[in-house]
Amino acid sequence: MRWEWMFRNRKIYKILVSIVFTVVPIILYLWLGLHKLDSAQAVIGIVIAGVVVLFMTVAVRLYEVYQKQESEIQMYQMYTKPLEELIREIRARQHEFRNHLNAILNMHLTVDNYDELVRTQADYILSVADDKRNNYLPLLKISDKILAGFLYTKIVSATKDVDFSVEIGVNHIVTNAMEKDIIEVLGTLIDNAVDACDKENRAIRLFLSSRGADTKDSVDDRLIFEIMNEYPPIPMKELTRFFERGYSTKSGKGNRGYGLYNARRIVKEYKGEITLENRTVEGRNYICFHIEL
Repeated sequence: MRWEWMFRNRKIYKILVSIVFTVVPIILYLWLGLHKLDSAQAVIGIVIAGVVVLFMTVAVRLYEVYQKQESEIQMYQMYTKPLEELIREIRARQHEFRNHLNAILNMHLTVDNYDELVRTQADYILSVADDKRNNYLPLLKISDKILAGFLYTKIVSATKDVDFSVEIGVNHIVTNAMEKDIIEVLGTLIDNAVDACDKENRAIRLFLSSRGADTKDSVDDRLIFEIMNEYPPIPMKELTRFFERGYSTKSGKGNRGYGLYNARRIVKEYKGEITLENRTVEGRNYICFHIEL
């Protein structure tokens, strides 16, 4: 498209809009001052200027819609492909599960002792259930396929030393937040949790749900997200600093310390909540982020 370059370059577009809104009234004022026009001509000039301003206002709105649609298309293309990969993997594993089932059913042919048979079957079932690929299965429940694809991408991209567990509270996710903002917030929290893992603290628990009103598109619709990573207790005084701009527990300089600050800013824009605490689960301490967005 002839004008697409302008829409894509946001800075140039904003500059052009600002110039029009500033220059048009000045030109109109000078033109009316230099030409001693009667009231009818002045009205015509004002109407013309009003039409120009209205046109630019509509153009700004169209630009915002264009940007939103382009962002949604990019996210759809980026995260639906991983979801399709997950579905293909699940279908391929159906054959594996049939083989596992046959192995369990036929163990009695090679194991004569009943107690040994029960123990062997139990050990085999636990080994199958402990397969880390099973962590992906709950993601198929999520109604928002872009969000499901994004979470799948983050989990499979984590190092093998990270032990992910995923729990989905409800299938249908409702929220008023834009998907790009949800992905930015959740991505920051997941990245931080993965970075905090080491050989002694490998567990990450992820919980996703939502709370919605009976009416459609209610302002009370909220996505509820919790992520906990196993870690020694951190004093509350230090936890409260995690959201400060530029604060980071990681060594080195650069752009560190802005992820959680930006995440909190986004959540506050939607009048949501983001909290941080130490939480004990099964005798071990976890650093828990709770978000309602």
